[in-house]
Amino acid sequence: MVGVIVLAAYRPSKELFARQLASIRDQTVTDWECIISVDGELETVEEVLADVAAGDERFRILADGRRLGFYLNFERGLAAVPAAAEWVALSDQDDFWYPHKLETLLPHLSESAIVSGQARLVAHPGDEVLGFTERRQLDAASTMIVNQFTGSLCVFRAELLSTALPFPRLSSHTVAHDHWLAVVGMARGGGRVVEDVVQDYVQHSANVFGDPSRLRLGPIATLRRAWGNAVEFSVRYEGAASPWAMARMLFWIYVGWRQLMAQTLVERDPRSPSAIEADRRFGAGRRLRDTLGMLRRVRRAQVVPTPFVIAYLGSWASGWLIRGRRRTPTVAP
Repeated sequence: MVGVIVLAAYRPSKELFARQLASIRDQTVTDWECIISVDGELETVEEVLADVAAGDERFRILADGRRLGFYLNFERGLAAVPAAAEWVALSDQDDFWYPHKLETLLPHLSESAIVSGQARLVAHPGDEVLGFTERRQLDAASTMIVNQFTGSLCVFRAELLSTALPFPRLSSHTVAHDHWLAVVGMARGGGRVVEDVVQDYVQHSANVFGDPSRLRLGPIATLRRAWGNAVEFSVRYEGAASPWAMARMLFWIYVGWRQLMAQTLVERDPRSPSAIEADRRFGAGRRLRDTLGMLRRVRRAQVVPTPFVIAYLGSWASGWLIRGRRRTPTVAP
């Protein structure tokens, strides 16, 4: 079964990048191509690749000098996946795959469209073991609310790319390639989370997101962080910190992003019962009663903390205030 590994790189640490490339090179599954999509500067990537995998034709660099950001950099890499590919795996530049990672996850694609393993959380520098991920098996609606498929832990069927590309566009920090791919995978064959630990997930100051299970704050610290983030993101993405701008920002972070994913899914696969159901629950025709039921379910399952539920409901209220049901951002450029 031929596959493709898409690795997104941006100014990588030479030490961590070399270790990650070596861990990919040494996988027990060997029939794959690794596309390294480089965001901006190319020199470090070329230097490390020459040291670690010189002459290994399975590695290919994709770069044009543009700075795209992680979301669109992954999109560019995925757009280069050959039509003959049967599966795709995503890779960060600074983790460490165990040799059996692909061998462990790939067999599950016979029954599920997207599969995730677990990871050991390791601090850098210092290599302190912080714990392990706790990804959970959820249904499609719950996955739309809270993603359990971190990109670097997943493999998925390459056929999903016909629906997933191009990525939905939204001017917000909340857009996440792995959340969108998880939504597509759940709609087109379902997903599975297995308990096998397949890699180290390196936690450091340069992580775009990091592992959310590490973010355990008290109520006062949570409110302070939430307010600071609200002001920062409102200025960055809405151009101001006025109440109206902050309402727009809050809407798109939670309810609006999921509205966009649902609408994109049903536009691209209008006959799919799963896509139709996602659009009913999360699209412009959504109902508060359904949302409350879904939030109650994920909260009882301890998948999300209470502050998330409060923020989600605040996003719903903000959407009502700004008439967010009528606002649909561009799906693709």
